[in-house]
Amino acid sequence: QVQLVESGGGLVQPGGSLRLSCAASGTIRSIIAMNWYRQAPGKERELVARITNGDSTNYADSVKGRFTISRDNAKNTAYLQMNALKPEDTAVYYCKVDALLWTMARNQYWGQGTQVTVSA
Repeated sequence: QVQLVESGGGLVQPGGSLRLSCAASGTIRSIIAMNWYRQAPGKERELVARITNGDSTNYADSVKGRFTISRDNAKNTAYLQMNALKPEDTAVYYCKVDALLWTMARNQYWGQGTQVTVSA
């Protein structure tokens, strides 16, 4: 099995910053892509950012210029640096990893989520 451990969430004031981490462990041969999603109350889950095995990045328009996704391949870890946070960024943030297993099968794994609350 593959386990994802998320950390870095919490309560922050508008304009503040947080950095989320997602560490993958288990029988992973390599990571194809790492993704951050979020779901706010009453809204659909949305893709916030992703980074591929070619280090191409994509961002939702709502976070472009404020959030930065990165990866450390040696640690099988993804990061989401969040700056200039707004109340509308309040959501549960989920890490999703698209992985190539040692069996050569491709699986995706979800973290259990970390709460980010932006409030004065």
